[in-house]
Amino acid sequence: MSLVVYPDGAAEWRGQKLRCALGRSGVIAAGDKREGDGATPAGLWPFRRALYRPDRLKAPATALPLTPIAPHDGWCDAPGNPLYNRPVALPFSASHETLWRIDALYDLVVVLGHNDDPPVAGRGSAIFLHVAATDYAPTEGCVALARDDLLTIVTGCRTDEVIDIRLG
Repeated sequence: MSLVVYPDGAAEWRGQKLRCALGRSGVIAAGDKREGDGATPAGLWPFRRALYRPDRLKAPATALPLTPIAPHDGWCDAPGNPLYNRPVALPFSASHETLWRIDALYDLVVVLGHNDDPPVAGRGSAIFLHVAATDYAPTEGCVALARDDLLTIVTGCRTDEVIDIRLG
């Protein structure tokens, strides 16, 4: 089974139709993905693990490995750094995403297996499944869903789950 995502912002999970936000540059072929391009990479990407913000959300029951996010958690997006597309501890001198955000977008995150085994510098980092903004504003390349929809997926998924991002 998989979460199917279409380039028009529609998604499907176990027969349920969902709305999602995609990268500001749309969906592109995975081989064309570049750091900072704002595009969501098409392909089948495994669900690696889930992260949640414990001060805002009770730990969801899930088959995925689950880790609470802390204020010192980040994700390296600097292609020249050896920790590219890996979690890092803050403060961190190279370019990075801060996982402990003021907004609610990273209150629940599924880390996707895009460009991670091993990471190739410049081919895209921090491609997550996360909470959507209330207006479904475009992401920087991630897939974002309503919090309740994301909770349904996280609590109902298996360890072999994938996201199927379709090109068109």
